[in-house]
Amino acid sequence: MQNKYPQKPGIDFILKQAFFYWNKTLVFQLMFSIIYFAVFFTSLFFFASKYGIWDQQQELIEAFKVSTEVYVQKAAELGATDNSRYFSYAFLGTLVFLYPLNIGFFQIFRKIDLKEKIEISDLFIGYNGLNFFKYVGYSLFWILIYFMTAQTIILPVIWVLVTFFVAPLMFFNNRRSFEAISLNFKVLKGNFIEIFVCVLVAFLFKYVGFAVFFIGGLFTFPFWNAMIYSLYKVVFTDKS
Repeated sequence: MQNKYPQKPGIDFILKQAFFYWNKTLVFQLMFSIIYFAVFFTSLFFFASKYGIWDQQQELIEAFKVSTEVYVQKAAELGATDNSRYFSYAFLGTLVFLYPLNIGFFQIFRKIDLKEKIEISDLFIGYNGLNFFKYVGYSLFWILIYFMTAQTIILPVIWVLVTFFVAPLMFFNNRRSFEAISLNFKVLKGNFIEIFVCVLVAFLFKYVGFAVFFIGGLFTFPFWNAMIYSLYKVVFTDKS
């Protein structure tokens, strides 16, 4: 697979392409969100009950009624318990497990370009065989770095930018995660404005559906993948 870096694409073209792919796959956008949130909240409630998180929340509420200082002390105390740690691991594991669901959109968008028939199974291609372990491994690595830098403002943004194309590079080009990050960093230096603007638009539109009309968020939540694919197409030219 050979990569070329053509002239900078126009942001308006990239955005139109992203909205085109998103609009063409609204049914799959809805399916994605329903599956994602169903698994996420089922897991969240199950493990919260299993590890007594609801009881801890009640204790925090009672502590807050006393004073802010008591609340902070109680939060630190509860946060150091084994149950809190186990719940954090379960929460992290749920996010990691759900990540391969995003990969299905790259398969779907490519099929649109090739005018091939889209099937429901395409949405779950990230879970096929070794794909699952590859994307879950990368997702765990990505989330750990993101959480480690979350206390800062700029570092999480930089991490998002330098990993923006990793998933499609792994899927279409069969690149390893670190190799994909290196390629991502190279194109970021030459296309920073385009990538930054697209990340900003994708982030805002991703959640605007929940802010404007809650149900609409089920359609806009997976929009991020359409933006990644649209920008990937104009930045990377794939040739077998």
